Amino acid sequence: MRIGVDVGGTNTDAVLIAGGRVVASTKQPTSVDVSSGVTAAIGAILADAGVLAGNVGAVMIGTTHFTNALVERDRLDRVGIIRLASPSGEALPPMTGWPEALATRIAGATFLLPGGYEVDGREISPLDEAAVRAAARDCREQGIGSIAVSCAFAPINAAMEEWAAAIIADAHPDAHVSLSHNVGRLGLIERENGTILNAALASLAQHVMTSLERALAALGITAPLYISQNDGTLISAAEAARYPVLTIGSGPTNSMRGAAFLTGVDNGIVMDVGGTTCDIGVLANGYPRESSIAVDIGGVRTNFRMPDILAIGLGGGTRIHLSDTDDSVTIGPDSVGFRLTQDACLFGGSTLTTSDIAVAAGKAHFGDPDKIPALAPSLSVAILTRMADMLADGIDRMKTQSGDVTIIAVGGGHFLIDDDLKGAANVVRPDYASVANAVGAAIAQVGAQTDRIIDYDAQPRAAALEEMRETLLARVVAAGATRETAEIVDMDEVFLSYLPGRSAQLRMKAVGSLADAASLTSATLAEPRHVP
Repeated sequence: MRIGVDVGGTNTDAVLIAGGRVVASTKQPTSVDVSSGVTAAIGAILADAGVLAGNVGAVMIGTTHFTNALVERDRLDRVGIIRLASPSGEALPPMTGWPEALATRIAGATFLLPGGYEVDGREISPLDEAAVRAAARDCREQGIGSIAVSCAFAPINAAMEEWAAAIIADAHPDAHVSLSHNVGRLGLIERENGTILNAALASLAQHVMTSLERALAALGITAPLYISQNDGTLISAAEAARYPVLTIGSGPTNSMRGAAFLTGVDNGIVMDVGGTTCDIGVLANGYPRESSIAVDIGGVRTNFRMPDILAIGLGGGTRIHLSDTDDSVTIGPDSVGFRLTQDACLFGGSTLTTSDIAVAAGKAHFGDPDKIPALAPSLSVAILTRMADMLADGIDRMKTQSGDVTIIAVGGGHFLIDDDLKGAANVVRPDYASVANAVGAAIAQVGAQTDRIIDYDAQPRAAALEEMRETLLARVVAAGATRETAEIVDMDEVFLSYLPGRSAQLRMKAVGSLADAASLTSATLAEPRHVP
């Protein structure tokens, strides 16, 4: 029996899943402090299902805390930045190309120190232990409690970063240290950027995890807490407190995983229509397709794993702008968001939204249609056509091959998607589509990934693959998965012609299901009450 929660900008959704089925669901307004909204949502589904808090085996939460903090430039720590790549890695200083406001808010002290590796594993220069120790002491004296350590080609060899972390722990015991090989992939600048962002979120992450754990305790839930990652898998709350940046894209990912679970469709396109945007992503073997390019987070280029998502400004609360001088219409990109039930015409407000248009056209049934202003039929058709064109264009931009594809429509605003949408072979609308994000959180598995460059002349390919496989499976089991469910679900191999010999870049991903936390056979469920 699991509880899945997804915290969005407008609503906090929660579901209770038992025996592989959804037995209760709810959609609650997201609170300012987020934690009270989570408490209200979990309390509502426990009451609906008639389940005692002690019978819950695990709680999975996807949160927007950290995304909001970066966007709003708020609640961020000052960061000490240690780059181990000198003398060759000094051409571009850390935080190059960052938005000035964010850089000013985060920048603490910067240290460009000897160290790092070449792409083939050779040292650029030895680590200077004294210099690292001096940098840690300098940060301590300046009151900087978060330190980001990046090393050239650390994903190939993490030894220098681990060594530096041990030195920092000795010289500045209270510091939170973020290591780049745990955050990003090959590519020093983007990986370092992600590590700095992670370090900036350190204090907030600790506060958020503590708040969520207290909220569960107040409800009487003693089950372990897991947090959704960007790739559709889970990490423990303790690990999320250490690496919060890995949870930033969990919202769209949860929706896609939930869509796959609710429909049984493993390959297709998911369109998650919320109050402000429609997030479009590709399902590949039941998991979101990951972005293969640098991802912009708050104006900063990063290369940690993120879902390949296209967000378009069309949601249930998107405003419709009618021209006063002609018949032209503009859709969005602004939205009334969580104020839909106060500002939209069908709820007695004065703002014309896409929900008003959809209800007037009979595509959805809520609110009071009599309060929607009458529009000329031609104008209504023009607005509906423009909305359909925006969605169809989004499908075209995400497809990788010609032909129509299966579309899974989820989210509270999925009624905006027509069944005959151009580019769709068919449109699937599962039960509980409006809370698919929470379902995705509830059914998520533990996961691990690795990214290495291997010379097959030095290590046979079969041996290299087997070593990576066993290492990854062991990491998944150590994170809480059962050994019998742990499996490799994705592998990418790219041969590197610019290196001598037969070198290749290998990426591998493993997942596994959590062991049951308790026997729940005696739990008694009331007749589930829900809003599909």
